Amino acid sequence: MVWPMRFVAIALGLCLLPGVGAAVGSLDDAPPQPTATTTKCTGGQVWDAGAGACVSPQQSRLDDDTLYRAGREFAYSGAYGHAGAALAAMADQQGDRVLTYRAFIARKTGAADESLALYEAAIAANPDNLLARSYLGQALVEVGRTDAARAQLAEIRGRGGRQTWPEIALRNALRSGVGYSY
Repeated sequence: MVWPMRFVAIALGLCLLPGVGAAVGSLDDAPPQPTATTTKCTGGQVWDAGAGACVSPQQSRLDDDTLYRAGREFAYSGAYGHAGAALAAMADQQGDRVLTYRAFIARKTGAADESLALYEAAIAANPDNLLARSYLGQALVEVGRTDAARAQLAEIRGRGGRQTWPEIALRNALRSGVGYSY
């Protein structure tokens, strides 16, 4: 019983080394789990844990990380307008996180050209954004540009993203011919 615990401790220690976790993608790569934002709040409000209440994203003191997580959660649940409102309340409008989810919203609402441009902008802002690369690849699959999608898959793998959600989702999109559906 001692050996498995040592193995777990070593594995956790390696994950905490600077750069190791980032090399394979962040925890934000996996689809978000529902929180109070989508289970308790209504009308596009976001759960403010500090206040213990639902608040308007535009009139709150929520930080960019909280607004980003809310935007992702709304986007994955199909509430694209609410996702856009949460993202619009963030201070950093040119960051790769905002650009990635603006692109995601555009793709899911049928604006293929806009989504491709926004994904490219997100990748230009952060070439190691594996999630943006995966979503870009999925968008490329959807418009029939599988060679370009395969190039994004190679980039994901080359940037340490093997067996991460972005790599698996894009690989599955290439196999099925359609982007990931939530």
